[in-house]
Amino acid sequence: MKKYAFSAVLLSRFTVIILACSCFWTIGPKTYAQDEIPILAWYSIPAEDATLERYQELKEAGFNLTFSHTSLFKDAKKALDLAAAVGIKSIFTCRELEKDPEATVNKVKDHPGLAGYFLRDEPACNDFPALAKWAKKVRAADNTHYCYLNLFPNYAPDDVLGDNYERYVQRFIEEVDIQVLSFDSYPIVNERLRERWYENLEVIAAEARKSGKPFWAFALATAHDSYPIPNAAHLRLQMYSNLAYGAQYLQYFTYWNPDTTTWNFYEAPITLEKKRSQVYDRVREVNKELQNRAFVFMGSKVLSVHHTGATIPVGTRRLEKLPEQVKTLDTKENGAVVSLLEKGDYQYLVIVNRSFLEPLDLQIIFKDKVEVVRRDGSIENAAKYNSLFQLEPGEAGIFRWGKT
Repeated sequence: MKKYAFSAVLLSRFTVIILACSCFWTIGPKTYAQDEIPILAWYSIPAEDATLERYQELKEAGFNLTFSHTSLFKDAKKALDLAAAVGIKSIFTCRELEKDPEATVNKVKDHPGLAGYFLRDEPACNDFPALAKWAKKVRAADNTHYCYLNLFPNYAPDDVLGDNYERYVQRFIEEVDIQVLSFDSYPIVNERLRERWYENLEVIAAEARKSGKPFWAFALATAHDSYPIPNAAHLRLQMYSNLAYGAQYLQYFTYWNPDTTTWNFYEAPITLEKKRSQVYDRVREVNKELQNRAFVFMGSKVLSVHHTGATIPVGTRRLEKLPEQVKTLDTKENGAVVSLLEKGDYQYLVIVNRSFLEPLDLQIIFKDKVEVVRRDGSIENAAKYNSLFQLEPGEAGIFRWGKT
């Protein structure tokens, strides 16, 4: 996809270390309740537009992490200052971070606005040795905050992936060995879904589990070329699918409209005219909904992920066996992601409508007491509802029951 070529122009994303302790986890010096999803604004506020008002506006859209492509130390430091002032975190990057990693890290490692350090975006497999050396120097100076590198999707050219996509991800984990696993893959093209998008999630989720690293995933928030202006259904489908597979960090590409001729980016949440677009409100709406239900996903363990429908996506597994609490589950010919999560005393059944165009009629009957987790985060007894639920395009239906 174009994001692959664009990486040479814009640079890229970031990374994290999770320090679990009872019901809290830590990003740098800030401690978050486990029921808050870290949501990143990628390609965020430019240095020339960095004001307290702009950072507050970003926070009001539901972002608690920001990443601006700053090249000068003073601009990167100002981003940290402004992020801290509004109560969010910033990913740090500048030219000095590569030229003199230890000295640069020592200047900012105790900053209250620091989330982590950005190295680069979408590395080819032959870049791994040099990136490993760089990351090692950063971590020698500060191993509390994370290094951030973001990987290619599985539709990137063979010459950058090496043997195959699975091995590309494995080599990155083995050779670079930073604290998190991040990738981008944008599935909605010309009003259809990429055939291998869910296969991409399958590989990332599997390798994240094996390595014990959290994984980060994206939704596309900026239209360009064959990628349409995202609506709420587009955003929900991407984010709920990411969460159903176990993502612990969510990212949007991009927040601010890139001023580049490489691709015809338009209708970002913040436009080239520095105004809010319709997408800003859509992102804010979806982010609020996701945070309402954050307690389902943050810190949960994925027990299984399957798919239903007349056909299922490449690289995925068909749902053959229902969870113990479910008597019947029927999506007719339409497709859904069916994920079973476990957290604390509960198991959660997450069913995502795989279509961003059509609603899905879900017929589901439970054996024992089950609760519904509504969009606003409230909990209702499922017995109050009949057995037919209509999921809007991209929407997730969430149910829970006690493990006993």
